[in-house]
Amino acid sequence: MKFGEKRGEVIRMDTYNMIDFNEKKGFICDMDGVIYHGNRVLPGVAEFIQWLHDENKEYLFLTNNSGYTPRELSQKLARMGLDVTEEHFYTSALATAAFLRDQAPGCSVFAIGEAGLLNALYDAGITMNDVNPDYVVVGEGRSYSLDTLTKATNLVWKGAKLIGANSDVSGPIENGIVPACRALVAPIEMATGTQAYFCGKPNPLMMRTGLRMLHCHSAEAVMVGDRMDTDVISGMESGMSTVLVLSGVSTRKTLKHYAYRPGAVLEGVGDIPVLAREGKDAETEEKK
Repeated sequence: MKFGEKRGEVIRMDTYNMIDFNEKKGFICDMDGVIYHGNRVLPGVAEFIQWLHDENKEYLFLTNNSGYTPRELSQKLARMGLDVTEEHFYTSALATAAFLRDQAPGCSVFAIGEAGLLNALYDAGITMNDVNPDYVVVGEGRSYSLDTLTKATNLVWKGAKLIGANSDVSGPIENGIVPACRALVAPIEMATGTQAYFCGKPNPLMMRTGLRMLHCHSAEAVMVGDRMDTDVISGMESGMSTVLVLSGVSTRKTLKHYAYRPGAVLEGVGDIPVLAREGKDAETEEKK
């Protein structure tokens, strides 16, 4: 049986650095475009999560989406039939709150975002201030409007420091893409001449936190995502093995635009348990 072939089904895996999924102890996975599109779970995800449990792998869903709390993400997956508890999630909202707590304890912010970002800021002891805040913090969300954009722009122009929850330009949804945090921060940067600091992937601070939560060394972990500019580069620069899945915003043509490469390219996360089982089968055959 050839590598990549299982019960008559061929899995195409473009491999640049061979990854032994059975040997890896921890998996850090993006969510949008990897686990789901909008409210639709992607093929093979249930099998992947079951394999993580069966093989006693440490895993963490590390998402740049700042709109949801870990509890909301757990409940969202539950509605899709996936049982993942809160401790398996870490968001760019939590990373942003941790950064501000460490840099400026007790600071105040003007925040544009949803419950995930606002709750994380409150839990970190950060107060809201729309008059003279220390920071303007921008995440994704329905609260973004011309009025809030104008308010944020003037607060930054008057001296508030500008923080973006993540540097994603767009995100996948069921019927296309949606502007993400980087695109929403750009008008404030352009109007004020100020450059934002982004706390989510590929910021090394977020990746180091993820590895600590997994209790893994970078060489023992795999980063799985659908974006070259956040997921793959963050894993690569952290010393992790990297997998690009084509279930989100990237295609094989996307690779041509980057100087770096993922360790492997798969159609989706459902290919990982299949390839892991093939690896075990091949090892068993060699021992016979």
